[in-house]
Amino acid sequence: MFISPAAALKPDYSILARQVTSLLDGERDLTANAAQFSALIYEAIADLNWAGFYWVRPAKNAGNDSQRKDLLVGPFQGKVACARIAFGRGVCGTAALERRTILVADVHAFPGHIACDSASNAEIVIPVIKDGQLFGVFDIDSPSTSRFSEEDQKGLEELVAAFIAATDFH
Repeated sequence: MFISPAAALKPDYSILARQVTSLLDGERDLTANAAQFSALIYEAIADLNWAGFYWVRPAKNAGNDSQRKDLLVGPFQGKVACARIAFGRGVCGTAALERRTILVADVHAFPGHIACDSASNAEIVIPVIKDGQLFGVFDIDSPSTSRFSEEDQKGLEELVAAFIAATDFH
């Protein structure tokens, strides 16, 4: 059976949600689940060049300012990434600061975009929030502009919610 390139870009998120639930069933460890989740997304969704997590950590040079936070790279699939991103910088830092999903059709038009991989052209970042606390973000990049749709956003938010429900955060 031939699957058109356009169809390959439209994953069945209800099937993926069942796969996430099954994959993470019986394991609640943050690192294990984040690694498995990143690998599943990277392999199951077409036209990606990065999929992974950044976790909230105290800012590297915060000094006495314990309120300053950074995002530190966590489990991912793809090329080497930026290790640390300040809250409010780039798409990831903005999504963390604003605690909302950010979908960007062309990252080069996003003010303050951080080019960890010059091949990335579109991005979607979903905050990881459990019991009102921000633990990090799930970041997905594509080499194609306008790769992600509102349907992708809704589906990916549901997948991240399934990851959160299956995982213990510490």
